[in-house]
Amino acid sequence: MATQSLYRRYRSRNFAEIRGQEHVTNALRSAVAENRWSHAYLFSGPRGTGKTSTARVLAKALNCENLQNGEPCAECKSCLDIEQGKSFDLHELDAASNNKVDDVRDLIAKVALGSPGRTKVYILDEVHMLSAGAENALLKTLEEPPDHVVFVLATTEPHKVVETIRSRTQHHHFNLLPSADLRDHVKMVIADAGLDVNDDGIEYALRTGGGSARDTLSALQLVASTGGVPESSNVGREIATAIGAADPGATVAAVQTAIRTGREPRTIGEAVLTSLRHAFLSSMGASMDELSEDAQNEAAELSAALGPATITRSLEALGQALVEMRQAPDPRVPLEVTLLRLARRDGNDTAALIQRIESLEQTVAALQAGETPMAASAAAPQQTPSPTPAPAPQQQPAAAPQEQAPQAPAAQAPTPPTPAPQTPAPHAAAPAPAPQAQAPQAPTTPAPAPQAAAAPAPAPQAPAPHAPAPRRAPAPPRANEQPSPQPPAQQPAQQPPAQQPPAQTESAPQAPAATGGATITLAQLTAAFDSNLLDNVPQRVRSRFRVCHFTAVDANVATIAVPNAAYVDRVREVKADVEAAIAQQLGANLTIEVVVGEGAPPSNPPPGQPAPAPIQAGQPQSAPPQQAAPAPTPAQTAEAEAAEVGDISELADANDIAASSVDRIQAHFPGATVVPPPNS
Repeated sequence: MATQSLYRRYRSRNFAEIRGQEHVTNALRSAVAENRWSHAYLFSGPRGTGKTSTARVLAKALNCENLQNGEPCAECKSCLDIEQGKSFDLHELDAASNNKVDDVRDLIAKVALGSPGRTKVYILDEVHMLSAGAENALLKTLEEPPDHVVFVLATTEPHKVVETIRSRTQHHHFNLLPSADLRDHVKMVIADAGLDVNDDGIEYALRTGGGSARDTLSALQLVASTGGVPESSNVGREIATAIGAADPGATVAAVQTAIRTGREPRTIGEAVLTSLRHAFLSSMGASMDELSEDAQNEAAELSAALGPATITRSLEALGQALVEMRQAPDPRVPLEVTLLRLARRDGNDTAALIQRIESLEQTVAALQAGETPMAASAAAPQQTPSPTPAPAPQQQPAAAPQEQAPQAPAAQAPTPPTPAPQTPAPHAAAPAPAPQAQAPQAPTTPAPAPQAAAAPAPAPQAPAPHAPAPRRAPAPPRANEQPSPQPPAQQPAQQPPAQQPPAQTESAPQAPAATGGATITLAQLTAAFDSNLLDNVPQRVRSRFRVCHFTAVDANVATIAVPNAAYVDRVREVKADVEAAIAQQLGANLTIEVVVGEGAPPSNPPPGQPAPAPIQAGQPQSAPPQQAAPAPTPAQTAEAEAAEVGDISELADANDIAASSVDRIQAHFPGATVVPPPNS
């Protein structure tokens, strides 16, 4: 025959044997002894805390033949019948399975019937599972039952019980049992049942029970049956400890071990959640009497290792992972990913972030004070190389040009006083021209005299005051054209006039080298443009460039003129195709600039508007930016759009459109005959 469970075998028989609920048992004992008990009670609390056992003891006390100060004797026929489950004075109803209106109606019909004892007790377990109709059907009988009837409602979720039922009952709350009371109870059961369980088994039973007497006795029976503590019995604490030690490998290994031993991923997550909650309560100084002394010490150690911020974030992350596991194809994945993120605490812990911010603030303060951040180097080693070696590479290049080319500073000696209002520090402006002086020296090394090599040094500085376009800066020949109209007054102040002519004559022959490709003249470009340059571009490009004309080629810039302003935007949209064709056919990397009216073929202007006058080829760059392009007239816009069409011989005729809906229907249904209306 099967062995009876320990929690059933050692169920409390009287109020004195109920542990940890003295506030409830004392009230009930006094009420029975003074004959002032209530007609309905509501017992609520966690599972395994003695709600149903207390209700049965109350039924014994209300029908006991040898009642002593409110305590049942547990020896009379009524008490023994109640213990054996064959008494007509006690009726237990599972409201979870009998939750319909018909079930409650059947109960109400039997309430008025008498019983052998003095009081008829109805125990409704899990009363919060009753349906709305069943609750309403029970209200009237629960409020005014017969004098010999007492209702005892038990539930683990009192908030789900409707207020109308709670207001008709006397509510008693049951608490989790303290660890000391459970330990004494477990030792008594071990001694009475003759079990072979050591201290580790008792500790496992207390930790697994968590303040529930029934869960503790069930765990104790498991230890006694298996002969020891099961493997991976405290997986929650192991994983939480691995998270506290920031060890991802140990965390994943603990999860894998628990899964291998048959634990479900959700059970593992709940175990870790429980351990973290105990650590959180320990960090907040809350009372945890339901935990054993060893469990409280473990919670304190885990709290010190993690800290309140990390514990709070871990609780939130695990709670979200448990929700995601319901819909996940593999529940292990959300759990393992979340635990792995919690174990990798670098950058995730708020305390670690605060420490890093404080280290950065100390480093910045040390740098602002001009001191070496020695203290910050230990906390933030990644910032140490940046403050110390950085000044060394910046000072060495500044001194190198002064030693290699001593003539450059001598020629620029009068320069610092002149731009003094523009530069904040004279010593910072002196090294700046040195690298610029080396750039012109490279192409002028074959010069016969050393003085001529130093002369080109101020040449790149001449365009600096008027800030030329970036594409013109690398071309030395453009320095001959630009300084003449704009900075003639600065040249005598920066350099003796005797040194300017050699610099200009030596830099002039180097113009082709600045193009970045083959050297091409205006004549070559014009010949190619008139012959077959536009054959490899689309028709749209050819039609827009057909009315254009190249006027100048200067370094790597080719200026093309259009007849009026209507063509400017159209030509600029497609000039990239022509630039690619020039680079492919002539091997020259040219940039096309579009201007209006520079020697372009005359277009047919509208009446009353003169044709644009051509501009000489010697003014390729100065005239276009200064001209104000007139707004295109409707005639010019129409002419430009017509020019885009190109050769009309390439166009295909469109299909004929039917004159009416009847014709279109006949076109879709060949052979159809039109029938006139009958009234026509």
